[in-house]
Amino acid sequence: MKTVDEFLIAERSYGDDESKLSVGLANIHAEVPDVEANKDKILRAASIFKERGVNIAVFPEFCLSGYFWGEREECLAYMREAVAENHADWIERELQPLLGDDLEAIVLNNLTAAKEKDRFLNRTFVVGRDADYLADENTYDKVFLPGIEKDYTESGRDDRLLLQTRHGRLGFTTCYDYLFSELLREYSIVQEVDAIVQIASWRAAGGRDYPGMNLRTDHYYGELWDYVMPASSATNQIWTIACNAVGAHGVTGAPFWGGSGIWAPSGICLIQASHVNEELVIVHNVDIEGATELEKDDFDYAFDFKQIYRPLTDGSTFTRELA
Repeated sequence: MKTVDEFLIAERSYGDDESKLSVGLANIHAEVPDVEANKDKILRAASIFKERGVNIAVFPEFCLSGYFWGEREECLAYMREAVAENHADWIERELQPLLGDDLEAIVLNNLTAAKEKDRFLNRTFVVGRDADYLADENTYDKVFLPGIEKDYTESGRDDRLLLQTRHGRLGFTTCYDYLFSELLREYSIVQEVDAIVQIASWRAAGGRDYPGMNLRTDHYYGELWDYVMPASSATNQIWTIACNAVGAHGVTGAPFWGGSGIWAPSGICLIQASHVNEELVIVHNVDIEGATELEKDDFDYAFDFKQIYRPLTDGSTFTRELA
């Protein structure tokens, strides 16, 4: 572990081929309510990623605004000011100039204004050199909304984002979305992505108690993250490049799980960040496409699936009924 500009850095190399993907994950904490502090932290982390040869830098869900809390009027007033549209000048003035040489894209997530008053869309967007990074066709709006998010945000419904890069084909999910197997199946079997970029503010706390078996956990949701990422990567034979928020919410104190990491299409975890501390995780020279092909050479789940199930209508829904 190294420390640079107050960030702990975990840095590894997947291989020696420098033409392959180098990815940076910001396992960081968003201050609430303090969007300016978050902008400063994002800029410092992105600068470190650039200096260390990262191609794609990924930040957590709500990395600009931070997460919601229960005092509705106070929270709404803050979130109205924190929407991404209000900080486009900062993105274009401070972040976009970092692009070039090795750094190709910066993946951010924040709220954008929805059509209905006092409602938002939870939007993941990829900052590249083009100016239209917030356009609908270039963004992913979170589909499945848990808990308090239903009070503030609207679903992206059938929203999907595909990004073809020189390193492979990427799909995107946001936090809770990752638990819905149909969405991952569409990405893996229909869109044939190589990797899912999963952006999250995934909480840690949650109790489960099985007294007859002398089992109890107070970190159920966090542990679920650690179970689901490898299982979904393996069963869909895709990479998962996951970036999660870490630390306690500034108003409610609710902890986020962190644990940002990279899971291969075998389900094996290559690296995982702290569940407690802020860290920048960097992995160089990841052969996204090559490892996916090797895994399918062993067992190609998509091929076997299509021997039993056939597509309906647009090909994103499947049935076992005979034609």
